[in-house]
Amino acid sequence: MREENQNQGDLKLKQESIGIGKDAASTGAVSRGKNDKLSALSSSDNTSALQAVILERKLKYQEKPENPESKRKVQPARLGGDKALSFRRRFTNTAIGASMWLCGLLVLAILVSIGYELISRGIGIISPYFLSVSMKGVYGGMQAGGIYHAMVGTLLITLVAAVISVPLGLLVAIYLTEYAGNTKLIGPAYRSGLMGAVALSVLMIPLVVRSSAEMLRLVPNDLREASYALGVPKWRTVVSIVLRTSAAGLVTSVVVAIARIVGETAPLLITAGMFDAINSNVFSGRMETLPVYIYQQYTSTVSCAAHAVNCNPTINVDRAWGAALVLVFAVLVLNLGARFVAKKLSIGK
Repeated sequence: MREENQNQGDLKLKQESIGIGKDAASTGAVSRGKNDKLSALSSSDNTSALQAVILERKLKYQEKPENPESKRKVQPARLGGDKALSFRRRFTNTAIGASMWLCGLLVLAILVSIGYELISRGIGIISPYFLSVSMKGVYGGMQAGGIYHAMVGTLLITLVAAVISVPLGLLVAIYLTEYAGNTKLIGPAYRSGLMGAVALSVLMIPLVVRSSAEMLRLVPNDLREASYALGVPKWRTVVSIVLRTSAAGLVTSVVVAIARIVGETAPLLITAGMFDAINSNVFSGRMETLPVYIYQQYTSTVSCAAHAVNCNPTINVDRAWGAALVLVFAVLVLNLGARFVAKKLSIGK
């Protein structure tokens, strides 16, 4: 019995030395539970004071005391420290969102207004005759003539410009992304369709290079490395892997560049000139395009005599609106066709 009391006294001294036997108000319910558990184990098992201290240390690290702060419900963070600041931020956020919606609706209203004006003023003159004849022999305010020669000129000049720009632009883009690394790229009175095509290609090549290079950079390097690991040459990797993977994006880039140059007027006005008849030879003679035709017709004035029979003072403006409608429709069809081709060329489609 005396030995048991001595062991308990030693245990109490050890507990006080490590801070176990503190006041209940400072240790809390968890410490009291541990002390009760420790006393029960030491009295029932007749463990020594050293074993009891080791057991207490194990209980200390295994059972973490409950923190009453952790039971509190986490409240979502509020914007601002007080109600005034929170209201100001909510008001600013709402105002910015409303202004963005307003700007979007304004742009949409402008687009709808332009489309309505274009269709309402241009649809009246559109006819098979207007699309199939040229302006050869048409003068003054005669209600005759069409845009066939301008359509042919636009098609041929744009096609030649694309033939010049697309291969050159793609080759430059491939060189910049696959080979060059970070290297940077370094008779005035004569008029012809070829000169107009070259002028448009100067505008088109940077667009093709920039957009195609971005599409090629989107191809993961893992595909290139896997191809190199199989022993495939670099040129074969570029043709079979890189170009095949980015085919949809490259088509979109080319079509966007064509749609960008097809409405150019100033370069063609200087290089290809104006011509009122059909010219299918881009290497010789002047050639008119739809943008130049629109400019020419819209800026021309018509003066009809008092008793003129076949004279319409607004015929030139009507022709300009009709040609503009045809040009917009052609660009729309071109973009829709490009999206269809890009969808077919996409991987996994």
